[in-house]
Amino acid sequence: MAVFSPGFRGRRRSTNPGLPPGQYEEHGFPVLTAGPTQRVRTDDWRFTLTTEAGAATSWSWADLMALGPETIDTDIHCVTSWSKFGTSWRGVSVDKLLAGTDTSAGYVMAGSYGGYTTNLPVADLLGGKAWVAFEFDGQPLAAEHGGPARLLVPHLYFWKSAKWVNSLTLMTHDRAGFWESLGYHMHGDPWLEERYR
Repeated sequence: MAVFSPGFRGRRRSTNPGLPPGQYEEHGFPVLTAGPTQRVRTDDWRFTLTTEAGAATSWSWADLMALGPETIDTDIHCVTSWSKFGTSWRGVSVDKLLAGTDTSAGYVMAGSYGGYTTNLPVADLLGGKAWVAFEFDGQPLAAEHGGPARLLVPHLYFWKSAKWVNSLTLMTHDRAGFWESLGYHMHGDPWLEERYR
């Protein structure tokens, strides 16, 4: 039998229509990480795109900045049930990184400093849906939140927005990343509550 402190009423569900099912509104920015915080200097940071045929293209930090960053105002949703509304980021669209790439791959594995991985359909990264983000609320992205750069895929649960991102590897067949291999959903749509397999 559960025991609750006096006055405990649980979390109230917001009437905000932007809140996916099973989520509550969070006003802070919780730090959740699988493993130790990675600390990567922008001088050392590299991002590599590898096609399914093995062809690789890499960008330095200066190369990334030269691609033309943009501001992204969006809501984010964590699989642990919190949602944060009205977040503001700056980053480079994944569309720019994949532009001109000769590929017929349907999937991608995002990789990070520290070894974290997460899989996504290529369609969830294109059409203005995903960015390599390096600022949050007008400030350089803190290491605890994935700085110097993280993947930002706000229409999926936030574990898909890989912290300390350093690569995308195109794949012809879907393959589980870190959390997916431990039972998390292969896709992760918060509106469908795709939390676990």
